[in-house]
Amino acid sequence: MNNPLKIGKIPTEILAEVISSFDSLKKRDDVLVRPKIGEDCAAVSFADEVCLLSTDPITAADSDAGYFAVHINANDIAASGGEPVGILVTALLPEGVTSQTLKEIAAGIYRAAAEIGIEVLGGHTEVTDAVNKPILSVAIIGKTTADGLIHTAGAQIGDDVIITKKAALEGTSILADTYYDKISKKFGAYFADQAVSFKNFLSVIKDAKIAKLYGANSMHDITEGGVLGACYEVAEACGLGIEIDVDKVPLNDESVKICEFLSIDPYYLISSGALLVTAKDGEKIVNELNGQGIGGAIIGKIVEKEKTYRKNGKLFTLEPPRADEIYKKLAD
Repeated sequence: MNNPLKIGKIPTEILAEVISSFDSLKKRDDVLVRPKIGEDCAAVSFADEVCLLSTDPITAADSDAGYFAVHINANDIAASGGEPVGILVTALLPEGVTSQTLKEIAAGIYRAAAEIGIEVLGGHTEVTDAVNKPILSVAIIGKTTADGLIHTAGAQIGDDVIITKKAALEGTSILADTYYDKISKKFGAYFADQAVSFKNFLSVIKDAKIAKLYGANSMHDITEGGVLGACYEVAEACGLGIEIDVDKVPLNDESVKICEFLSIDPYYLISSGALLVTAKDGEKIVNELNGQGIGGAIIGKIVEKEKTYRKNGKLFTLEPPRADEIYKKLAD
């Protein structure tokens, strides 16, 4: 059946079919991690080091898109246990765009790169009638060692499932910026400013270093599809089940109120800035996260088979990631 695709991530079953079409290609011995549902990076062995590679676009954020693009890609490297090194940026700009817009995008890219300590290695920029707003696609390169490589598929039965910081940070910031007048009128300018400022907490590099040091078996960056989408992807990657207690997922008050105001489910809202971790001793990681002012919580367990979540005392089946909640609102 050739059904039209909806905005957002490609459905898991279709993506899995596309990925499987590459199975007949000859496999190189130096490729350590290949395309798989839930994996954040590819990994290629280079003698004593492993090169990590990933790519992600920015399509939802208009303001400060360059800043968002760098951080979400660097997070993929961190979630794989690596150190980001540099980025390549492709910027597709709509007809009629001004040079000032391009300069603002570049300023955001360089600001984020400076915060992380990586270089802008190159890329491509053009104006095209194929887009109606700026679209950024970033390819990032990082490094680690073979022993330091962490797979999303590394989760094990009995692992605690941990979230760092709080869910919905990125989505809340984008929504507060996009609907600033509406939100500030409802909740006040200070409230709206606080919500927009969540973009300053997008990096999970420090979160990942702590989790890796204190026994993480797997890590996964929480992006489109939100925390519940990420939980499904982790379970799918490792071929196991997962049980999540949604009521234990931490949210900022701004996220709760904005999502209620805009009729959005925060658990399916894009959540860069939060990292999903599994480990045998989740308390050890959470205690260290809290001790270093990052914060975190245990929200579930890796189990043998079923993918489920509990909300308000009721048990639900955890479905494959759906279109992120942010697109439902931005399409209005």
